[in-house]
Amino acid sequence: MNKRKVCVVVTARPSYSRVKTALQAIKEHPDLELQLVIAASALLDRYGSAVNYIENDGFQIVAKVFNVLEGENLTAAAKTTGIGILELSTVFDNLSPDVVVTVADRFETMATAISAAYMNIPLVHLQGGEVTGNIDEKVRHAITKLADVHLVSNEIAKERVIKMGEDPTTVFVTGCPSIDLAKEVLNTSDLDFNPYEKYGGVGKLLDMKKGYIVVLQHPVTTEYTLAREHVVKTLQAVKETGLATLWFWPNVDAGSDGTSKGIRAFREWDDASNIHFFKNMTPTDFLKLIYNCKVLVGNSSVAIREASFLGVPVVNIGSRQGGRDRGKNVYDVGYNKEEIYDAIIKHYHNGRCERDTIYGSGDAGEKIAKILAKVPLKIEKKLTY
Repeated sequence: MNKRKVCVVVTARPSYSRVKTALQAIKEHPDLELQLVIAASALLDRYGSAVNYIENDGFQIVAKVFNVLEGENLTAAAKTTGIGILELSTVFDNLSPDVVVTVADRFETMATAISAAYMNIPLVHLQGGEVTGNIDEKVRHAITKLADVHLVSNEIAKERVIKMGEDPTTVFVTGCPSIDLAKEVLNTSDLDFNPYEKYGGVGKLLDMKKGYIVVLQHPVTTEYTLAREHVVKTLQAVKETGLATLWFWPNVDAGSDGTSKGIRAFREWDDASNIHFFKNMTPTDFLKLIYNCKVLVGNSSVAIREASFLGVPVVNIGSRQGGRDRGKNVYDVGYNKEEIYDAIIKHYHNGRCERDTIYGSGDAGEKIAKILAKVPLKIEKKLTY
């Protein structure tokens, strides 16, 4: 029997951790052939060169798609998606996959979904049915309607996908593969590397032994003109805490240029002596860093997913994760320096939170591979409304 060719497209730094264990399980499955395509910001140094970590993990990349248009605004995002459609259509034509897999809700994933759908290639969508607000939610739900098979993180997401008219027989609860990595970290949770020596970064070498916080703040596409103002509020609050802080660079979203400029200006004109900045880390090292921190601050989905499973206290800022199902570890605040400061200090002294399995129990990768090997592949929709 010929192996089923599964083409997975990874377009961004966070998407790799969202799918890494599934990639490994597909690679190892006797009835599947992994075709891994890396595209968009996952290829770029300024966003952490995720492609290097992917190759170092032993994955063979069959195609690279350079499609990010400079500008980091709404027009650039739309054009980047358009270029992605053009380039990925050629890649799919050359690879002739039996099925294409796309991940979550980033705008670049829309290109994957449209290309596969128009080329009559069955499309599998990971992590549909979740609510986040802004353009991410529009993209996620649009991909749900383009997709033929839905591998969702929990029962709540499954119900949403079915309510959107999708055939219940095509919707499977697998959990999120990023939780698989978090489960591994629980078994080897010690911070067994020096982040400064291994990843460099910019800023003073801070003493992490007394405790530290981690910050990941991305722009919100529907508020992208305020990105610089938003990040400065967080920078000011973090500075006032005086706590050792490890801060990660933003994703390539509309407004990320404003976020980056805000960080650079603050670094140049203000005293950021308690903050060290990084571009990227391997998914496992990153989760170990988070597990051992006192508080995770910002608006990244890792705060809602992995941090919830790990029991890490979170200060979630603004609207980017609005509406997303969350655990008890999350404390929500607005774009207000005093609110952010007070929440960080409160969480810092509260200690660890109760762990939550709302996004899975740590076996998603294997579940995904098994489903991909057996699920009937079709492109005709059997809608239920």
